[in-house]
Amino acid sequence: MKKLFDELSYKVSKETTKKYSTSFSLGILALSSAIRNPIYAIYGYVRIADEIVDSFHDYDKEKLLHKFKTDTFNALEDRISLNPILQSFQETVHQYSIDENLIHQFLKSMEMDLQKIDYNSDLYKEYILGSAEVVGLMCLQVFVNGNKEQYEKLKPYAMILGSAFQKVNFLRDMKDDYYTLGRVYFPGLDMTYFDNNIKASIEKEIEEEFRQALIGIKMLPPSSRFGVYLAYRYYVSLFRKIKRKSAQNILNGRIRISNGAKISLMMSCYVQYKTSLF
Repeated sequence: MKKLFDELSYKVSKETTKKYSTSFSLGILALSSAIRNPIYAIYGYVRIADEIVDSFHDYDKEKLLHKFKTDTFNALEDRISLNPILQSFQETVHQYSIDENLIHQFLKSMEMDLQKIDYNSDLYKEYILGSAEVVGLMCLQVFVNGNKEQYEKLKPYAMILGSAFQKVNFLRDMKDDYYTLGRVYFPGLDMTYFDNNIKASIEKEIEEEFRQALIGIKMLPPSSRFGVYLAYRYYVSLFRKIKRKSAQNILNGRIRISNGAKISLMMSCYVQYKTSLF
């Protein structure tokens, strides 16, 4: 009974999401139950690719990512995979007609993480497109459930929200990215000169993206609106915490929001969602 394997596959994607991200797990719980599994499948897929390039230091990352890429497109062609993460992902891609170009673009950004790149403006934009914006577009195709007109209307907002999330991640993870992985994503940034003025200019860009993204969140279908709003509010809270830190503090440690604070945020978001914002 393949149904049992499908259920197991989605469960593995769900557990992967829960293991790696409390914040996204809470956001997915706030979605309509009908669309939770496909979002778990998308997150589980991108999480594993990200782990290959970020964490598997004692292994041949290039070989592993190449195999993951090959296995991905074999699963899409065969409409089945014995890898539960790929199985749930390919089911989701076919069910919601997710554009395979988005997957190619995502994997291209993962391949960029295997190289030592001096990011200029164009490469910076290309990396964010593949690592974050297209993931937002995959989720959007689930949210609109095949409505092409709605997808095109919301597409720029989904992309800009993904961009804002990623840039907050860049600031949050700057210490590990630079000192452990040897990466600097912000274009033209010499880390020996990273100071509060440079940090403030990056933050100004992120603030504008958050402002624009909220417009699109308000236009989402009810089945996904609160879940995306909750993820938005989490990242805004994280961003505000980062803003209160100096550039040197950012380089000394990773900024976090406690699980207790995340639960409190979820409750306050729900009250606001029901009473005023939407």
